[in-house]
Amino acid sequence: MIIELYANAIYMLLTIMIFSLAFDLIVGEFPARIHPVVLVGGIISFFKDRLIKYNSKTAGLFLTICVIAFGSLIMLVPLLIFRMIIFNEIMEYVFKLAALLLLSSCFSVKLLLSSAREVEDDLKRGNLKVARERVSYLVSRKTSELSKEHVISATIETLTENIPDSYVSTMFYYVLFGVIAYFIGFNDFDAVIIAILAAFIHRIIDTLDSMVGYETDELINIGYVPAKLDDIVNYIPARFSGALVVVSSLAMGLNWRNSYFIMRRDARAGPSPNSGYTMSAVAGALNIQLEKENVYTLGDPVHKIETECIEKAIDITRFTIFLATLFLVVILLDILLILI
Repeated sequence: MIIELYANAIYMLLTIMIFSLAFDLIVGEFPARIHPVVLVGGIISFFKDRLIKYNSKTAGLFLTICVIAFGSLIMLVPLLIFRMIIFNEIMEYVFKLAALLLLSSCFSVKLLLSSAREVEDDLKRGNLKVARERVSYLVSRKTSELSKEHVISATIETLTENIPDSYVSTMFYYVLFGVIAYFIGFNDFDAVIIAILAAFIHRIIDTLDSMVGYETDELINIGYVPAKLDDIVNYIPARFSGALVVVSSLAMGLNWRNSYFIMRRDARAGPSPNSGYTMSAVAGALNIQLEKENVYTLGDPVHKIETECIEKAIDITRFTIFLATLFLVVILLDILLILI
């Protein structure tokens, strides 16, 4: 019974998810030269350089299909190899280890939190110039002349906008497709492969959007399909994440009523149909205003935006990720208990 449980897809989905998050929080990112997402970036650049000359939405569709197809092989090939060599209990653990390492490459919680904290540390040391430069790696706007308040705002914006992009959406599709694959009759190990592939395809779509999904003269056509596809796949996770920010605000003793009010009022004022939910909810919880000049404004300036707001936003982000993980763990545990 115990051996059968260890090989059950739901049990594997649960443990792989937990250990992959632990690996990311403790170890962090893979080296760039072997990071699957970096390799996807190379594939995107390869096809973009060859299709950009057509300057059409059709070229963007072809770019999207090619990148998803070839990028998926980065994840699929090693998992299938390990799947084929499972012939005893030891090799099952090797498969699970490979699976959790590959899943951990699909999100970046430690990097997300540490990037924001590094900007906070620069500002606390009074080094605005370095903080501006560090923020320039996180946002698309020009940062060389940003005020201290706008550096703080940009940091909180990119931190909170990435709650669904960097974690929640990835795990949402991992659990969703893993459970579906299991219940429609896929082999336990194959269901895990499908789950990780779904998570990685989400990461591919997110990377496509971040590289070509801009409304510039060069990218407005070829980036149309990637941007719209990103909006579609993040639609539910973004709203789920916004709701979790409100719950986190309640649990942390922050202004959760204002968090909910500002999210309802300002979420659609964000730069995309999805990004405003978590950003506005955090702005409301902290009673601050987040602003990208001449683009959008979220929240009300009840309190002055200060360096300490970054640390509070980090705490909200960390707690929101914890709640999202807990929610998905409970779902898997409930299914597992039914199966036992």
